[in-house]
Amino acid sequence: MKYNQTTLKKLEAILNESEYTIRYERGTFQSGWCLLELKRVVVLNKFLDVEGRINTLLELIPQLEISFDKLTFETQKQYEEVMANVVIA
Repeated sequence: MKYNQTTLKKLEAILNESEYTIRYERGTFQSGWCLLELKRVVVLNKFLDVEGRINTLLELIPQLEISFDKLTFETQKQYEEVMANVVIA
């Protein structure tokens, strides 16, 4: 997976199509992100660079309730790629 703005937009699309809101805010997040599950809001540290944002979303997406059926075909492929790279600890 390439670490560029296009990849970031594709990962953000997964969340947007699953009705999550992504916000980039300033804060003291231990892991660079905060999740408000009931409101379906993901808050990322706005000071992260593109690579940091991508890594954070790659870490976060497997933990979320993603509705696969709501995703477009292109986004489904991206989601499957993300899930295929998940390391089970």
